Amino acid sequence: MTEFSELGDNTQWRKDFERRLRASYAAAGLGVDAAERMLQRTCAGVDDWTVAEITDTGTEVGHVAVVVTVDNGTLVGRIGDLRISAPHTGRGHERAARDWAERWCAERGARRLYTRITEPAGGLFDTYSVLGQLRTRRVAPPPDRLDGITARPMTQAEYPEWLASEKASYIADIVRSGALSPEEAVRKSDRDFADLIPEGLDTPDNTFLVFEAAGERMGSGWLKHGYLPGVTYGFSLHVHEQHRGKGYGRAAMVAGERATLAAGDSSLMFTVWGGNEVAMNLYTSTGYHVIGESRSLGLSPYPGLSAAAHPGHRRSP
Repeated sequence: MTEFSELGDNTQWRKDFERRLRASYAAAGLGVDAAERMLQRTCAGVDDWTVAEITDTGTEVGHVAVVVTVDNGTLVGRIGDLRISAPHTGRGHERAARDWAERWCAERGARRLYTRITEPAGGLFDTYSVLGQLRTRRVAPPPDRLDGITARPMTQAEYPEWLASEKASYIADIVRSGALSPEEAVRKSDRDFADLIPEGLDTPDNTFLVFEAAGERMGSGWLKHGYLPGVTYGFSLHVHEQHRGKGYGRAAMVAGERATLAAGDSSLMFTVWGGNEVAMNLYTSTGYHVIGESRSLGLSPYPGLSAAAHPGHRRSP
């Protein structure tokens, strides 16, 4: 029988959690400094998590970590970790832990539940919507050829049109993934672009590219160098719809890899939004590892309980 006991001291669980994250980052090709920076981001707020020991007839079989926070005025839950040790997998403990986490969050008023998968989870979260994947690969010089395209710096005259298109695409990706409503996605887009490129095309440590083939513009790229130590983050490597299916997507990736190396970084990282299977397949075929996949599930109100009955939830930073 699977049972759950909330821990008063999470020290040993946290050490193991951090060890597993470091191992997954190293396997994806991140250097030590980049892995530590990723670890800090992933573990932000971990002190607020409730961690439960999972046992079966008195034997420890794993742990599950949960938290409820306020996000945009709404209570949301998060499964920060769900781990069953190897000798005890496949016996129903994973599903029991997931169900316990869903109930725990719903009891505290959460109306949506998020989880970030960093290890293979089988079909455990198949009913959750995929919001996005974080992928990365170590870039080894020299990258492949561009195969018929050229990549040049974006001009000031091209920037306003690019920015409007990039915002619209970002909003559409967020809405398609199910992460936010259209109105919330617009506000997030405005905030994010203002924070990321406050000086527009002149924002330091950013590369803005235009891809051309036979003299025709067929895409664009936006990369942030030093996003993590030694890591460039590809905010966008985009091929216009009418030019897709011609191998230009891979060529755009190569252009991003070249820009990464030129900036002195050694790894390239991307987020792929849920619902974009074409991009996911491209990244898989080109060797980009998934180091985190975000998923979400809507929760029904727990019978007889309300958020007011559970004032201990925490506000998101």
